[in-house]
Amino acid sequence: MTYTNIDFNDKTILITGGAGFIGSNLAFYFQDNFPESNILIFDCFRSEETFSNGNLKSFGHYKNLIGFKGEIICGSLINQEDLKLLENYDFDYIFHQAAISDTRVYDQEIIMKTNVSSFYDILNITKKCNATLVYASSAATYGSMPSPQTVGLENPENPYGYSKYAMDQISAKFIKENPSIKIVGLKYFNVYGPREFYKNSTASMVIQLGHQILQGKTPRLFEGSDKIVRDFIYIEDVIQANIKACNAKQSGVYNVGTSKPRSFQDIADILQKELETDLGTEYFTNPFDGYQMHTQADISQSIKILDYKPNFELEDGIKAYIPEIKRMFKEEVK
Repeated sequence: MTYTNIDFNDKTILITGGAGFIGSNLAFYFQDNFPESNILIFDCFRSEETFSNGNLKSFGHYKNLIGFKGEIICGSLINQEDLKLLENYDFDYIFHQAAISDTRVYDQEIIMKTNVSSFYDILNITKKCNATLVYASSAATYGSMPSPQTVGLENPENPYGYSKYAMDQISAKFIKENPSIKIVGLKYFNVYGPREFYKNSTASMVIQLGHQILQGKTPRLFEGSDKIVRDFIYIEDVIQANIKACNAKQSGVYNVGTSKPRSFQDIADILQKELETDLGTEYFTNPFDGYQMHTQADISQSIKILDYKPNFELEDGIKAYIPEIKRMFKEEVK
């Protein structure tokens, strides 16, 4: 599925964070559909360094790129020498996915340097190349705003959400000053699908519950999980949004979700149906204060401006994902 009439063959494409979840899926989308495209991945790859919360500082993993035939630069967004390596290229399209995306990292300095300060560098590269830029914003910009979450009504409640909010403000100013350059920010909601496994504990509930069930364990959920709902979106629809953003009717920031919120209980039940188990559900007290109980993307502008239309209901996405959930489980238990 190519999603637009754009021919990316012979185009030079930069994907920052290309060894991560969404970035690696984009890389293979171009490789599979436009084999003559020139794809460059820029990623710092994972190290053993962790934040104070115990999570890894970087999630890019070489295993997400097995079979990738393009170019790779191992570099950091906050290292000017690494960024200089990109000066030798003339990019047609830039997909900026690299970021610290852990919502429970509270080191504001490292998040702002990595996500915000580096964004100016990405915008400068975009301007120099006269490229089209599609960048990852986030539903975390909304905080606990009531559903449906609507672009322009943000209230971030953690450093990560604020960093993405700041990027959107920087982008809006740049768009105004450079009307001839196409820049689109995509506010991803709860994305799940292949190549997310290496996000460890920040991977979606879909793979985490799937692996619990494959271990023969009863899936564990917060009490009241039938009433905790999220806008879960399958990776294939996120790829669709990125590709269609290249053809956007106008620059701006747009939501990427399904606008059909589903509960954590739904995930557990669909997984058990697909995995042919009947283990019931175990409930425990939610340890988090101020927990978001409901997200639902307002995608009216995404439909109108991007021609975006989600194709995967939760049942469809999980069914498509099951073979990969099983494969990763076998790798994990080796």
